[in-house]
Amino acid sequence: MPIFSKREVRNLKLSSIPLDKLKEFASTIGIDISGTASRIIIKLIDVPNIDKKIDDFMKQQYNLKIQERKNLISDEDLKKELHKVKDFSWGVIQGQLDQKIQTEYVRKIVRYDELVNNVKSKLHNEITSYVICTWYNHWTTVLIEEHISQHPKVVPTLKNIKGIDIFVDGQPFDLKTTYLPKDYDVEDAIKNPKNLAKWMYENQGAQRFGADNRLFVVLLDKNNPQESWKLKRNFDLVFSKIDEFFDKVHVSTKDEIIFTYGKRTYTAIAKVLLITN
Repeated sequence: MPIFSKREVRNLKLSSIPLDKLKEFASTIGIDISGTASRIIIKLIDVPNIDKKIDDFMKQQYNLKIQERKNLISDEDLKKELHKVKDFSWGVIQGQLDQKIQTEYVRKIVRYDELVNNVKSKLHNEITSYVICTWYNHWTTVLIEEHISQHPKVVPTLKNIKGIDIFVDGQPFDLKTTYLPKDYDVEDAIKNPKNLAKWMYENQGAQRFGADNRLFVVLLDKNNPQESWKLKRNFDLVFSKIDEFFDKVHVSTKDEIIFTYGKRTYTAIAKVLLITN
């Protein structure tokens, strides 16, 4: 995608606010709140000097969501829970659990007792490992995304919009937190982050394909790549690198990449934050 105009970004920001909150925002600046979300956005979009008011409102509402999470579990307690994970082994390939159950158990085993014994002795442990890895990835990502969203240069969305999680330097981005791909050249990733971004776009799964602007937070333990998952919970390091990156971030056409997927060519704006130890 090309760089968006200020009006286009304003429309995207307003569209990322749930209707009840959109009405709340509109009422604070004296705009009629009757009608659909689209009608309210039309009334708001050309109000003079509204951009900062939109940003402040969105950040305020997002901070309330963070507080709701903290009421469930504090940052420190959540970090302690994440450090209880001692092993990071999926057991089952992500997204293929049902296929494994069908292939290796349901359609292969013909005797009931054998089925139950195999489930207890094999599948139980694999599913447990899968759930732990998924849980770990989810909650480490929550803390990272919350930290990013509180940076002064970042405005987070308040509801899911395809391809947009945050606005950075006035532009929309899909935020992806991941690990350096296996066997990807580390030195090239450090020296040529745009090559890494292009690789990420061209090697994404078909079911989750997207050509939206993306901000990749990529984690790598240079000494032991297999232990990169532990780096993700080194929040002192991760948060400091995030702050350094966003303090200096600037989005422009220089961040544009061209990639090919499914015999088609796409253009996107991409930023890469590579965090190493």
